[in-house]
Amino acid sequence: MQSLHILSGVAGFLVASVFGQELFLLHFHSADHVGIEGHYHWLLQLIVFISLMAALAATCFPTSFPAALVLSNSVVFQGCWFMNMGLVLWLPQFVSAGCAVRLAEGTSDDMLGAVICGSREAELRARALANLQFSWILAGILIFTGCISLKLAAKYRPRDFPVDYEQLQSKGPDVHIPMNSFQQAGP
Repeated sequence: MQSLHILSGVAGFLVASVFGQELFLLHFHSADHVGIEGHYHWLLQLIVFISLMAALAATCFPTSFPAALVLSNSVVFQGCWFMNMGLVLWLPQFVSAGCAVRLAEGTSDDMLGAVICGSREAELRARALANLQFSWILAGILIFTGCISLKLAAKYRPRDFPVDYEQLQSKGPDVHIPMNSFQQAGP
C-alpha cells in the first residue's frame, strides 16, 4: 500500500513537470509574438499555469476531488483554446474585423505576428474578442462540468446514512395484491 502511494506521488510529479515544461516552452516560444497573437499566447500560458498548479495540488492531495476536477477541466480548456487559436489566428475568415493574416515573407528580424491589425482600435477589438472567447470557452466547460456533476450527484448515496427499505418507483399504476391468508395455492 505504501509503495502504491509513493508511485502515485512520482506520477503526479511527472505530470506537474510536463506542465512546467510546457509553460517554459510556451513562455519562450511566445516571446517573439506580438499583438493579438501574443495576447492569445499569453492567455494560453495562463491556462497552462493553472494546469501546473492543479497538478501540484493533485499530487500533494491525491484524494482531493476539487484538485482533480480543476486539473481535468484545465486540460480540456487547453485543448479547446488550442483549437480556437488555430481557427482565429490562421484562417482568414475567422480573423477579427480590421485585422488580416500575414504570412512570413523571407527572413526578417522584425517581430511580426501571424495576425496584423490595421489600427489600434482594431487591435483592441481583437483583444476584447479574444477575452470573450476565453470566457465563453471557460463558461461552456464549467456549465458542462456542472451539469455532469449534478447528474452524478443525483445518483450518489452517502455511505454514512443507513440503508432503509424504500418503495420502488414504477412507471405504471400501482397494483395492489390482496393477501387473505397464508394458504397453499393449489393446482
